[in-house]
Amino acid sequence: MNRSKRLYLLGGLLVAVSLATFGVFRLQEHQEQIKTSGETILAVPAADVTSLSWEYEDTALAFHKSDTWVYDDDAAFPVDDATIEAMLGLFEDFAAAFVIEDVTDFGQYGLDDPTATIAFATADQSYEVNLGGFSTLDQERYVSLGDGNVYLAMTDPLDTFDATLSDVIDNDETPAFDAVSEIEFAGAESYDVVYAADSADTYCSADVYFAQLGGANRPLDTDRVESYLGAITALAPTDYVTYKATDADLAEYGLDDPELTVTIDYTVTADDGDEAATFSIAVSRDPEERAAAAAEASAGPSATPSASATASASADVTAYARIGQSPIVYQITAAQYTALLAADYDSLRHQDLFCGDFAAVTEIDIALDGVAYAITSESQDDTRTYSYEGQTVDLAAFQTALAGVSAVTFTADQPTEKEEIGLTLHLDNAQHPEVVIELYRYDGTQCLAVVDGDPVALVDRSAVVDLIESVNAIVLS
Repeated sequence: MNRSKRLYLLGGLLVAVSLATFGVFRLQEHQEQIKTSGETILAVPAADVTSLSWEYEDTALAFHKSDTWVYDDDAAFPVDDATIEAMLGLFEDFAAAFVIEDVTDFGQYGLDDPTATIAFATADQSYEVNLGGFSTLDQERYVSLGDGNVYLAMTDPLDTFDATLSDVIDNDETPAFDAVSEIEFAGAESYDVVYAADSADTYCSADVYFAQLGGANRPLDTDRVESYLGAITALAPTDYVTYKATDADLAEYGLDDPELTVTIDYTVTADDGDEAATFSIAVSRDPEERAAAAAEASAGPSATPSASATASASADVTAYARIGQSPIVYQITAAQYTALLAADYDSLRHQDLFCGDFAAVTEIDIALDGVAYAITSESQDDTRTYSYEGQTVDLAAFQTALAGVSAVTFTADQPTEKEEIGLTLHLDNAQHPEVVIELYRYDGTQCLAVVDGDPVALVDRSAVVDLIESVNAIVLS
C-alpha cells in the first residue's frame, strides 16, 4: 500500500472515531436530561376546578361546574358530583417518577399523537394533560403538560379517565333495610307485609314478618323476607336505558303499568336520631315478552310454562326497573327480575312443616301403621329430656329428619291416599299448644302434607321415609 493511500485510510479512521466520540458525547448529554423526580408536577385542588373534559378512543366528554357538575351536551343528564370530584382528585398531588427535559421528539414517547387528552381549568388557569405510551419497563405512562418536558407518571391517569358517560351518572341508590316496618306489594302480587315482634300469630320465636292475607296475619320466614330485601339492596342498578324518562319511555319499557311495585317503609338510623324513610321500586318485563308469556300461560297446562317459573329464568328475558319517581330507567338481568318477582306468599313463607324451636316441644304423639306412640319429656335447668316408655331417648335423628320434610310445591289438594305417618307436637306455648302434621301418600315420589287440618304442600317422599325410619329407631329399639 503506498503512502498516500495509508494517509487516506488513517484520515477516514480519524473521522469515524471523531463521529463516534461525538455521538457518545451527545448520547451522554441526552441521558443527563433524564432526571429522577418523584416530585409533584400538578397540585390543583379539585374544589377549584370549574371545567373538565377528556378524550380517549371513541369517548369525548365535557363537563362544567355550576352549583353542581353539568354535562355540556345535555344539562338533563344527572352527573354524580362525587365521581367527578374523585377523578379530579388525581391532580391534587400528581407526581412523576422521572422527568425528561427539553424533549425534541415527542413521538418516541407516543405523545405526537396522544393516547388520551385530559383538560381542566380553574378560574385562573387552564391545564392539559396528554397521555402517551406506556413504559413496560417501568410500568408507568408518559405524560406531557405542554411545558416541553415529558414525565413518567407515578399514577396512570388512564386508570381513572378510561371512563364513559355511564361511569359518571348519579345512579339511584338501593339502601340497606335495617328496620323495616311494612312492605307493600302491588301488581302481580297484591298484599302487605307487616313487622311485629313477639306476635301471638306464630309459635316460631324467629317470626317477625307477617303477610296480611284473608283477614289474618300469616307468618313468613324471616330469612326469606330478609333475603328478598337483600336482593333489592344488592340490585344497585347501573345499566340505564334512559336518564330522562317520558311517559312514552315508561310505556316502552312496561313501567307505565309495572308488573310489580314494591314499597318499603323503614327506619334510617343516624347520629342525630332515627328517621322514617320510604323506598319504592317498579319492575316490569318488556311489554311484548310479557304479553307473549301471558298468552302461553293462558293456553292451559299443555302449553310450555313461561311465566315467573321458567320464562323469567331465561337469559332471553328483557326486564326493566325504576326507583321511585326517578327519571332513570334501568335494564336488569333475568336473575334480578326473577328474584324481585318472587314476592308471592309461597315464596316468602316457611318451607319447613315445623318452624318452631324444638326445645319447646314437650310431648310427641305419633301415629304409624295404625299404632300410636307417645314420647314425653321433662325439663330441668333449661334442659329437656325425652322418654319413650320410661326410657330416655335421643331425638337428634328424629329432629333432623323432621327438619328435612319441607315443601317442594305448595298445594290445596285434599288427601285421597293412605296416611303414612301422623305427628302431634305439643308445645310449651299458651297461644299455640300443638302442631298437627299428617303426611299422606300422593304419588311415587311425593307425599301430601296436611298441617293443623289444612293441606299445605307436597313434600319429598324420601324425606318422609327418613322420618318414619327415625321413629322406628326410637320405638323399636
